[in-house]
Formats: sequence, C-alpha cells, structure tokens
Amino acid sequence: MDIYTVFFILSTFWVGPFWFAMLLNPQKEKTKKLLSGPLFFLGPIVIWILVMAMNPQGLVDFANSGSHPDGFFAGLAAGMSSPAGITAMWAHMVAGDICVTRWIWKEGLRQDTNKTVSRLAIFFGVMLMPLGLAIHLLFGKIKNTPK
Repeated sequence: MDIYTVFFILSTFWVGPFWFAMLLNPQKEKTKKLLSGPLFFLGPIVIWILVMAMNPQGLVDFANSGSHPDGFFAGLAAGMSSPAGITAMWAHMVAGDICVTRWIWKEGLRQDTNKTVSRLAIFFGVMLMPLGLAIHLLFGKIKNTPK
C-alpha cells in the first residue's frame, strides 16, 4: 500500500468519529465538546498539506491548468489524474463535507429541527454533501414535536 492510499484512507476515517457523534448523539455535551474546536477537519487539512509538500508540482500544475493547450478542464483533469492529485482532492472534499455537516448539525440544534430531518441531513452531509445541505435548507424548519 503506497502513502497516497494510506492518506486517502486516513482522511476518510478521520471524520468518522465526528460524523457518528453528530448523527447518533447530537445533543450530548460530549459531542458539543468534540466539535467545538478545529479537530474535526484538521486531519484532512494536514493530509492535504502533506500531499502538497510531497508533490509541489501538483500546485504548479493546478495554477497552470488555465493555460493548458486543451483548456482549463483538461489541465485540471491532468493534475488530478495522479495518486497525489486524487488524494489531495479527496482530502479537500472530506474537509469541506465535514465542515458543512458540522454547520448543519449546529443549525439543527439551534433551530430545534426535527430529529429525523436533522439526522437525515447529517447523514447525507458527509455521504453526499449537496443533498444533506438541501435537506437541511428545505426541511430544517420542521420542529421537534413537544413531548
């Protein structure tokens, strides 16, 4: 297993405990404390920095993708078509997904969003972030029923 595969797996597994905490124990103080600092996204960001440090040409290629003879998207695709490019892109996506999911979680708590809606939005926040965000924005005003 090469270092890029290890980094890919680590960036994925890093966000798991934070995601599960938001999903399974959204109102617990332990969850709130766990997600109060930057730790939830720090792992994927550090991995992205390490990948870029190991392969600085990737940043140069990204910066020059606009001047690729076949166009911007061809240049971008060329830069991402390596193990380093895929790993950096994945770490970037995972960091973004967990940041948006944390926002969904915090807003769900603040708005007292229905638990089912909130859990569905949090689930998709990491699995398919645009869908999780859409669920929250469309249905996040549905409140918990009083007991």
